[in-house]
Amino acid sequence: MDHAAQNELSEKPVMRGDQIARQWRILRQLEASRLGATTAELARSIDAPLRSTYRDLADLQLAGFPIYTEKTESGRRWMFTENFRFSVPTPFTFTELMMLHMSRDLFSVFGQTLFAEAILSLIEKVRSTLTPAALSYLEQVESAFRITSRPYKDYRRYRQIIEQISQAALERKRVQVLYHPLRKKRETVRKIDPYRIWFFEGTIYAVAFCHLRKEVRTFVVDRIKLLQPLEETFEMPENFDLDEYTRHSFKVMQNELQTVRVRISREWARYVGEKIWHPSQQARKLPDKSLELTFQ
Repeated sequence: MDHAAQNELSEKPVMRGDQIARQWRILRQLEASRLGATTAELARSIDAPLRSTYRDLADLQLAGFPIYTEKTESGRRWMFTENFRFSVPTPFTFTELMMLHMSRDLFSVFGQTLFAEAILSLIEKVRSTLTPAALSYLEQVESAFRITSRPYKDYRRYRQIIEQISQAALERKRVQVLYHPLRKKRETVRKIDPYRIWFFEGTIYAVAFCHLRKEVRTFVVDRIKLLQPLEETFEMPENFDLDEYTRHSFKVMQNELQTVRVRISREWARYVGEKIWHPSQQARKLPDKSLELTFQ
């Protein structure tokens, strides 16, 4: 390695996870305050010693962030330069843009659909607003934090249907579908009013009023074989609430409401008891250290 490269590496701060977390909070604190903050105020806000706070501020300056100190009546205050503030497009803040960029892995579950393309396009626009220093710092942050989400289904071949039913939901247009229910051998033709497009645990659903069944039903989008937009419009009931509609569902399954008790052996009681499997869940430890869960 030549001397120039060695010098370049030595000038860049080497940051561990705790340093990154502190510096992230410093950036957020400076961003939130129009009047800036003193070193003591920053140290209190990140719960760190003054010495560490001074070092973090110096590292951020060395990384290229345009922060500086200004003498005021209350002491020297740290703040962003005005030009840097205006370089971030409203209504986003700098850290919001960075978090949006970091969350791109969450949207991989949409595969090559219009949802994924839209969010990736937005993220590329976000990247174009960040300075080289911000992008460099972003890479360091990403090395300490990771959001992982894997696609459950390949929705590429349903792209057109997803686009059509999404558009119909936005425009309140009725559609006619050829649908293959899970428990039926044959497809059925139905007219539906798509109230909501619902993404839940890797699957895209259309929550819609079914004119065949005369009630609101949940349709799995990839079981729609054909879709024909109609000229008919619909009015969604003002009192329709997706949260209320799914409140008693177990995952997406709905049926007559029952009280169910599940006995968990003591070997699995701790693991099962750490999670919430349903909003109505109630847990009771039994004398033999097993667990009883009650659901509605």
